[in-house]
Amino acid sequence: MSSHITAGIDIGTYEVRVVVAEQENENGLPKILGTGKAESKGLRHGYIINITDVTKSVSLAVRQAEKSSAVKIKKAFISIGGVGLSGINSQGSTIISRADQEITETDIEQTIVVAEEAIPKALIQNRKIIYSIPIAWKIDGKPVLGRVLGMKSVKLEAKALFVSCIEPHLDDLVEAVEEAGIEVIDVVASPIAASFVTLSKSQKIAGCVLANIGAETVSIVVFENNIPISLEIFPIGGADITNDIALGLKISLEEAETIKLGGVTATNYPKKKLEEIISARLGDIFELIEAHLKKIGKSGILPAGIIITGGSSSLGLIEDLARSYLRLPSRIASLEIGNSKFQIKDSSWSVAYGLCIISSIPDEEERLGFKRHSKNIFKSILQTLKHFLP
Repeated sequence: MSSHITAGIDIGTYEVRVVVAEQENENGLPKILGTGKAESKGLRHGYIINITDVTKSVSLAVRQAEKSSAVKIKKAFISIGGVGLSGINSQGSTIISRADQEITETDIEQTIVVAEEAIPKALIQNRKIIYSIPIAWKIDGKPVLGRVLGMKSVKLEAKALFVSCIEPHLDDLVEAVEEAGIEVIDVVASPIAASFVTLSKSQKIAGCVLANIGAETVSIVVFENNIPISLEIFPIGGADITNDIALGLKISLEEAETIKLGGVTATNYPKKKLEEIISARLGDIFELIEAHLKKIGKSGILPAGIIITGGSSSLGLIEDLARSYLRLPSRIASLEIGNSKFQIKDSSWSVAYGLCIISSIPDEEERLGFKRHSKNIFKSILQTLKHFLP
């Protein structure tokens, strides 16, 4: 692929989705050249249980995307999600090293290192920290907004979000894609990738939660001051709603899935009962989200509310239920797509297209707004990026 053409591969539990896009100018969004998708096999709750099956699914989706875009995909950004993804908040502090007390890059890095070392070992055993995201800074005990580099202080304190994944799963994911003949440029957490497509900067600044309801998991990422401050994955999803409909109405899983997605009107079944079944499971999902927001002190106080994306976001009751359970403004995510003949309206494409947006940013120091934790995970390095800076 030429340098201005990018590819994003979203490997979900239900489907593998591939988007090929072209960045025509520095300021605009990438134009979609082609897409491909295939049934995802070999995964469970985001975990890879069969690398060979995952490779086959990736190959099918890639071939379809290559055919529709007339582009040979050799390299790609890929997403990582599932219950193995986790966000951990921690704090650290350091004494400024220079005699004139001016804060340097070394002081900032050391403060984040101390915050990481404060994480209980049991929480990061067998895990790889992939992002270190500074959330808040204090100099000599006083909160500071924005950059602290170059300011003067005796003591620097930081609160940071560390995003980690299970290390063997990360290795398996990369292996599965590379076995399909695709070089992995980098791996991005699915909720972060989706946020590039589904959230505006004003929403991220005001404060919001993005909820991606997948087949077997629900991922949420909370933004405030244009920075991701919390990330969580729940082992529940759209497949649970399908199972509930099948059991409640005594029908096949295939018919239940079709009814759930609105493909067939359930004329033979009581509408009220169907709504009760769907509402009960969605209620479980929003109770989990509300519990997490309470845990981080953000319950009912995110002005931009909840934005819902993913394969089950089209359920008719979902906006009202979210508004009721969370006491927040609620809406379904709308995709902002660059000028293209491919008009993707289904928000389940948000991760794959988000990967294209991230990978199309030419400067490696402008991709995500925070630092890649390790410079040795992949050949390319994501460094400090300004998209999430206040």
